[in-house]
Amino acid sequence: MSSSFGSIFRIHTFGESHGPSVGVVIDGCPPRLSLSIADIQKDLDRRRPGQSSLVTQRDEADIVQILSGLHEGRTLGTPIALTVQNKDQKSGAYDHLKDVYRPSHADYTTDAKYGIRAHEGGGRSSAREAIGRVAAGAIARKILEEACGIEVLGWVQKVHLISANIDPSQVSYEEVEADPTRCPDPKAAADIADAIKKARKDGNSLGGVVKCVARNVPAGLGDPVFDKLEADLAKGLMSLPASKGFEIGSGFKGTGMTGREHNDLFEIGDDGNPRTRTNNSGGVQGGISNGENVMVQIAFKPTATIASSQETIDRDGNEVELSARGRHDPCVLPRAVPMVEAMICLVLCDALLRQRSINIFDS
Repeated sequence: MSSSFGSIFRIHTFGESHGPSVGVVIDGCPPRLSLSIADIQKDLDRRRPGQSSLVTQRDEADIVQILSGLHEGRTLGTPIALTVQNKDQKSGAYDHLKDVYRPSHADYTTDAKYGIRAHEGGGRSSAREAIGRVAAGAIARKILEEACGIEVLGWVQKVHLISANIDPSQVSYEEVEADPTRCPDPKAAADIADAIKKARKDGNSLGGVVKCVARNVPAGLGDPVFDKLEADLAKGLMSLPASKGFEIGSGFKGTGMTGREHNDLFEIGDDGNPRTRTNNSGGVQGGISNGENVMVQIAFKPTATIASSQETIDRDGNEVELSARGRHDPCVLPRAVPMVEAMICLVLCDALLRQRSINIFDS
């Protein structure tokens, strides 16, 4: 099982949903970066359960511990180990699922691959695995901010049939965090909250779309063939739990445009560097960043665990009527935002370090 991601800024996550802890080991973090628990905890608090009535009520503070790689508040350049304790797991709520394959979960496929699985809370397939990504992403975010002023900001763009009506170039962190839905459009946010509450009451769930922008990304990140920047972003984002679709720039909408309509024409910007008049490319051309905002969207399916009764089978092929118990998100979108940001930070940080490693002869 591969639990590693990245090439220079490389992470390895570990832990199961109901195990003692989850966490991450980060290799390749540059030395002398000022780093504190508060830098990491901020994003973990945005991901943690129980933060509002719209998400799972599992009561986890998700307090991070730094086990290595730091001395007197600065990184050493050695591996950084981060861990978060699991304290509110209620494994007994999953006893009835030990031999049952839940619809649209990883139960059957994990059994098919390994012949064994930790059934409590989904084990390794649980969204709690993403704690390691978010913690590592917080460090990557700080590197990006201090190295070249890159800002990565995500928000809930759509839940079910409700879409936000906003200008992506103007969205701020304060607007995103002003509402528990993490939708910066107040009208859409209110409708989304009502829809999520209704889905929970009905024993159902909802999916949607997270949109994310990376601002101040310099030109030159990414590679022209297999490690295209959009390919690395797609891999990272599609590895998130419940993700089902990826778009960059115009995405599928671009298929309805002509070349004349879609092409991003160049001009010289105020800073004297080439800029494009439009951004249908989403900040990436030929697999390499062009200096415009990197704009992506990631689709998340409705939460697979629902309280409504469903038909399924057990390991022996017997038909089973299943009604889920436990504490689950009726919609993953509000808590998915920091996960999306984390993966984009990880990809961009790795790309930035790769780019700087090849430019040893400055012109």
